[in-house]
Amino acid sequence: MDKSYFSEDLIQEIKEKFYYVDEDNLGRKRLFFENSGGSLRLKAAVEAKCKYEKIPDCPERYHDISMHLRAVKEKGIKDLLEIVFGAKSGEGALVTELTASQVMFRIVRAIVENTPGTNVVTTSIEHPSAYDAAEFYAKRTGKEFRVAMANNRTGGVDVEEIMKHVDKNTCMLSVMSASNISGNILPMADIVKAARAVNPDIYIISDAVQHMPHSVLHVGEYGLDGMNFAPYKAFGIRGCGYGYVSDRVAKLSHDKLLNKPEEEWELGTFPHPNYAALSAIVDYVCWIGGHYTKETARKTLYDIGMNSIHKQEHSLLMRMLNGSPEVHGLRHIPGVEVYLDNPEVKDRDLISAMGIKGMNDTELRKEYYRRGVTVFERINTSLYSKRIVESLGLTGCIRVSPLHCHSFKDIDQYLKVTMAIAKEYSK
Repeated sequence: MDKSYFSEDLIQEIKEKFYYVDEDNLGRKRLFFENSGGSLRLKAAVEAKCKYEKIPDCPERYHDISMHLRAVKEKGIKDLLEIVFGAKSGEGALVTELTASQVMFRIVRAIVENTPGTNVVTTSIEHPSAYDAAEFYAKRTGKEFRVAMANNRTGGVDVEEIMKHVDKNTCMLSVMSASNISGNILPMADIVKAARAVNPDIYIISDAVQHMPHSVLHVGEYGLDGMNFAPYKAFGIRGCGYGYVSDRVAKLSHDKLLNKPEEEWELGTFPHPNYAALSAIVDYVCWIGGHYTKETARKTLYDIGMNSIHKQEHSLLMRMLNGSPEVHGLRHIPGVEVYLDNPEVKDRDLISAMGIKGMNDTELRKEYYRRGVTVFERINTSLYSKRIVESLGLTGCIRVSPLHCHSFKDIDQYLKVTMAIAKEYSK
């Protein structure tokens, strides 16, 4: 794609809806290309949380203010389950925690401790919260822990590799929706179909923390049993993580108040301001969708909005990799190495793993920051990255992750900075 999917006017409107797109909170000009570590904040989400944090009333009471707060919460739950996760109406339950990692541990524990089977399967590129949870509860319950290895050409994990490890005794399969290093989108529909052909009763879950800000989720369509995401990586606020569990997972033994319904996963009263912030994110995506359709159904608007975001981000990714007549892309800058950049992968999230020959990744990250670009290194001295980067055949890389609110002008500025660094430091 040689042109931006969003018009320049729409990009400017979108930029104005976020904090600190073109400068940091100290007023310094910069490019924030570290959205995989925690995305730019939507103003409406922050404002919604602030608005409702001011109200002291308990949503479990019966006067008018409390009833309004309860309605805010109920809307947020519906937005999460049916709009964001894509569950079928009336199906599944919501899991709420302070972080998406806590959500993942709770889901994995409920499945592995309470279902038959002799082994648990995951992949080598999972975030530690998913990988460690699977390994921890497999060992606790005496189940074999199996790991499908990454494809170093694509940056993903092949279906065939996953299926080498799945059998009729696999109780749970955990596969992330997209890689947080390469941006490779894993074919979840094909994975679910293949796994259930071997074991119809297998429980299948997916870490969508990386993928959710970039695309539509499909827990209902794919028949997934669990999924999680973190709003702070999806234009929203910190301090909350959300998860979906299918009806059969919801009824498994889990921590809850004894007199609550068996499918209740909320412990205490999860704050209504967080739900308000989430609904503000859904409103925003629906607003984008409204530029591309005359439909008015909230789910339709959201899906079209997320698909439009994905198309915009694909145009940005192609610009970053291929460049233009005015500026070279990463693939064509002397001294630059682009990792896991297989041309066979036509669709991926807006992430690029790269480096500059002769430069240490940490020093390169610092040099980018000195020149007004925020990126981050994923290296094998980090407990969060070691297993993942090494399974992808790397010792480390710079992860570059813009967001849909960025423009070709922003990408070109990053490329010019990269060219300058490579010219000065590459060997």
